[in-house]
Amino acid sequence: MDIVEAFRMIMSATCIRFVQHTNELNYLEIKDGQGCASFVGCRGGAQPVFFGKTCSVGNLCHELLHAAGLYHEHTRHDRDDYVIVNWQSIRPDRKTNFEVKMGNTLNLPYDLESIMHYGPSYFSTDGKDTLQAKQPGVEIGQRTHLSRLDSRKLNRLYHCGK
Repeated sequence: MDIVEAFRMIMSATCIRFVQHTNELNYLEIKDGQGCASFVGCRGGAQPVFFGKTCSVGNLCHELLHAAGLYHEHTRHDRDDYVIVNWQSIRPDRKTNFEVKMGNTLNLPYDLESIMHYGPSYFSTDGKDTLQAKQPGVEIGQRTHLSRLDSRKLNRLYHCGK
């Protein structure tokens, strides 16, 4: 089952553990959706994580990391040192997904390999790249695994080690 595989992907690389909900006040509720989506961080109570038919294990893992508190990597304050944002190619209704957020970087470096990084043509209006890595030959936007820095960020955020 894809949901269990997404949980395993996170648990195998971090100190985070997912358990069956019993009487916890705050918990994740996996819901059917048109796509994949989650709020960032704990909202309190039943927190929806939407998982549609087109979502892969990696997409769900990405959304679970949002719920755990991670923003998109390409919205960090230092992103312009690592990527070029081609605003003219981004769908107008998705431009907020590319705006800088003043979240906590946990004093860890920018991660082009992060599962939380968008790929080069995400939300393109014209088929052209919306994001370009400044470092030649680097692929961005993978949804197959947590990067080494993704794991470190989560372990640091939750004050645990692995």
